[in-house]
Amino acid sequence: MIPTLETERLILRASRTADFPAFAAYCASPRATFSWGHIDADRAWAEFAAAIGSWSLMGFGAWSIEDRATGTYCGEVLLQHPAHFPEPELGWTLMEDAEGKGIAFEAAVAARDWFTTNHGDKSLVSYITPDNTRSEALATRLGATHDPEAPLPTGETPDETAVYRHGCAA
Repeated sequence: MIPTLETERLILRASRTADFPAFAAYCASPRATFSWGHIDADRAWAEFAAAIGSWSLMGFGAWSIEDRATGTYCGEVLLQHPAHFPEPELGWTLMEDAEGKGIAFEAAVAARDWFTTNHGDKSLVSYITPDNTRSEALATRLGATHDPEAPLPTGETPDETAVYRHGCAA
């Protein structure tokens, strides 16, 4: 079962099919450059469903971020560990209207703290594309530090991926 987490302004909840059109639009836009690149709706569905299915396989996965006051879908925060990742990752995807409001930080803190409480025996990193300055700044604000010695996802190079290690202190 996917837990619901609540913060001062947000509800982190199980994803719904109603969230998918906004997610797919994000994936097809230039905003997805630092995530998967521009992908079509079929591939977006596979990513969306895999993050949900991760709950059954790993005991963690994606939450949809919902604005408590308006019910607006703001994006996703996720804990994932696909086969090609050497460590579990904390990641985030925000809709354009949600950026610059501290939403990603608030959601990521809640997800990180939940992970620490429930899976504290595991390390947690964020894999970030170099030059994604917003995500680098968020990882740093979360207390993560760049770890150039960390193993990279299979097939990726330091030119493609920087690893930010989270201390996971709840």
